[in-house]
Amino acid sequence: MANTAKILNFGRPEFVEQERRVADIDDGYTRFANELLEAIASADLTARQLKVMLAYIRKTYGFNKKTDRIADEQIAQLTGLSRQNVNKAKKELISMNCLFMDGYQIGVNKEVSAWQFSKCLQVSNLVSKLETQNVSNLETGRVSKLETHKRHSLKTTKDNINKPPISPKKVSSKFDPLKVELPEWLSEDTWSSWVAYRKEIGKSIKSMQSVTLAINVLSRSREKGYTPEEIINQSIASSWQGIFEPKQPKGQAQFRSQQRAMPESFATKDYGQTDIPSWAQE
Repeated sequence: MANTAKILNFGRPEFVEQERRVADIDDGYTRFANELLEAIASADLTARQLKVMLAYIRKTYGFNKKTDRIADEQIAQLTGLSRQNVNKAKKELISMNCLFMDGYQIGVNKEVSAWQFSKCLQVSNLVSKLETQNVSNLETGRVSKLETHKRHSLKTTKDNINKPPISPKKVSSKFDPLKVELPEWLSEDTWSSWVAYRKEIGKSIKSMQSVTLAINVLSRSREKGYTPEEIINQSIASSWQGIFEPKQPKGQAQFRSQQRAMPESFATKDYGQTDIPSWAQE
């Protein structure tokens, strides 16, 4: 009987081609001082601190702002770090005077001579000590409990420790300016064009307070004779970021513009009769 060999074909793995990404300033760029970039390059920062520092520069100077109200979740999405690590690195950078808080807003400290890295070492040592104490206490408590249990329940206890209860995820409700209740005199098409324009210029409407302020401006402009379409179209055509109330009523503003545009006619004026002298009559 001849020996036969069976060939097994396991198949070749399918490799998904990765999307090609090329950085280009036409897609947007962040403008900040070279001295600040050099200070960051020479600073004694950890990899986590460096990522958080660059992320705050992107979220402030990237939108032509010195400070802004930035949540830890935004920095976590940009850097790929957890929210806890972002919060820890942020506190370290604030203690180093690399970042500063202005109320609820945060920004980059441009006074690079005020940066202090010794404070960061003290904070890091304090955090590491606290983490070590918490871990040692936790491990000691777990071991002591496991030793007191019976052998037949040891596996169940380990499974319960390794699999903590899953807490329900919080559903983040993102504000949608298109779902707000509008007054009768403001059409949905006009409001949708303003919301779409703000989104295109990178200034999306993110709160009900912004909507209320915009509607109040349109209401006061409407009392002066301007329609919401005129006010919104003027802001979009002028590349403005906000809606502004005209200083004068509509009729009065048009009358003054006509007065400035109308040239003075000297032919229609009556200057009276002038007597011709006798020597000119001959």
